[in-house]
Amino acid sequence: MVRSSHIAAAALLAALLGGCGGAAPLTFDLAALPAAGRPIAAGRSIVVSEPVSIQPFEADRIIVRENGGALSFLGGGQWADRLPRLIQTRLIQSLENSGRLRSVSRPGDKVVSDYQLISEIRAFDVQSGTGEAVVDLSLKLVADGTGKVAAARIFTARVPVSKIDAGNGARALDQALTVVLADVVRWVNSGR
Repeated sequence: MVRSSHIAAAALLAALLGGCGGAAPLTFDLAALPAAGRPIAAGRSIVVSEPVSIQPFEADRIIVRENGGALSFLGGGQWADRLPRLIQTRLIQSLENSGRLRSVSRPGDKVVSDYQLISEIRAFDVQSGTGEAVVDLSLKLVADGTGKVAAARIFTARVPVSKIDAGNGARALDQALTVVLADVVRWVNSGR
């Protein structure tokens, strides 16, 4: 009786593993900027909207841009969440970690804000022709009461990729985003 239950358990395990069809892709995260020492509240509140983008960037896949401009997914890796939501989260955390704003929130948090930070993902991919990870974000700081654009800027960073694979591509894109996040935090905190 014990032997038959072991055989049944082994058969069930083999069936479950056989249905997997291959290794699961590695999941990569993006980092926020670390806390920057003692807080200096500037008194402003900002709501950070989820970035808009073209369809390939809406997923959790790592994108490769080929020489002719074609986009493909880099096999063996994926982001920890949909890319726009992941970037929104890291923008919020980086701005909070700067310690210079009264509050940083998402739309729908029911927090009264002075400004809304609206962004667009223009590029977030590994370019096979140049061997670079490219992050290109367009941001607008919009006065919440009037809808007037108080400031707008494009932030771009390029980081070399030693080899075009999931691990190296994800690390280089994370490094490029760190450069962009540092520039965005300085820009928002400069009073623009």
